[in-house]
Amino acid sequence: MSWLLDPFSLVFVQRALLGGVLVAVLCAVAGTWVIVRGMAFLGEALAHGMLPGVALATVLGLPVLAGAAVSAVVMSLGIGVLQRRAKVSYDTSIGLLFVGMLALGVIVISHAGSFATDATAILFGDILAVTAADLVVLAVAVALGIAAAALAHRSLVALAIDERVARVLGLRPRVAQTVLVGLVTLAVVASYQAVGSLLVVGLLVAPAVAARQWTERIPSTMVLAAAIGALAVAVGLVVSWHAATAAGATIAATAIAAAGISWLLRRATNEVRRRAFAALPAPA
Repeated sequence: MSWLLDPFSLVFVQRALLGGVLVAVLCAVAGTWVIVRGMAFLGEALAHGMLPGVALATVLGLPVLAGAAVSAVVMSLGIGVLQRRAKVSYDTSIGLLFVGMLALGVIVISHAGSFATDATAILFGDILAVTAADLVVLAVAVALGIAAAALAHRSLVALAIDERVARVLGLRPRVAQTVLVGLVTLAVVASYQAVGSLLVVGLLVAPAVAARQWTERIPSTMVLAAAIGALAVAVGLVVSWHAATAAGATIAATAIAAAGISWLLRRATNEVRRRAFAALPAPA
């Protein structure tokens, strides 16, 4: 068992584990609603939409997390403006801003002289570089995310069932939609440090997909998704340590593998139950 615990004897790996678990909890809360509402494309678009803000912050020597947050918020607001003012559909507005923000980020990166290392960190993250200050930021983000999800739970459930019903009940579906977009934005920005902009969607979506195989209730899906995400972080760190692979990418790949394994186990369980039921004697 020493090979399993050896990596966690180092302080920076312990910080990576704690930071990854915090990210897993936040992504579980947001990711459950992403799956329920079918908003995975929004998560992906926001992950790429952070790129210009992160690139500019790095070039100007400003806090990278602040640049990511500003860029993601601008994109979220832009999606709403295109929907309301330009009468563009939700998917189309996301697609337009997704390509535009990604192109702007690449332009900034290509214009900077020696930016290859920073670009790698932006795209793929560096969870092993998580600091004590990063852990504080992540803990605050988790607290805000859980609080927002709890306060808006009824409105979000009504929105997921039928927007018209939510409006009739006075639950303000537009506000609920704004909260949901803000929750996804918070999760994407906070998770950026751990797995980077290209891989954040894996940790946002995959654990929730895996959990959804076993439960339909939203709170239990969030709890199970958080546990699966935390396990993916731990397994990913161990695998990356011994295989000498990128930690963030390995964690994201482990989370996606967990979704596949969960699906296979669910199918196998259903098949066993079906055969057991078929073997029961027919009623007299």
